[in-house]
Amino acid sequence: MKRNITKKFGYRVRELRSAREITQEGLAELSGLSRQYIGDIERGVRNISLINIEKIAKAFSISLSELLNFK
Repeated sequence: MKRNITKKFGYRVRELRSAREITQEGLAELSGLSRQYIGDIERGVRNISLINIEKIAKAFSISLSELLNFK
């Protein structure tokens, strides 16, 4: 189960980042996270905390529910 949801979340982050034409480095700067951490999230190998999920949502200027809206 863990791998499944981390992969889905990672895909969602990548989808939003690409749609906004933001690089991983750019998202890292906007969120205060490292580029390596962003890459790990997008590959689904990171079990991200709620605090960092909130940082990413703020970086995209979207709500938590919008960020977590994936299937």
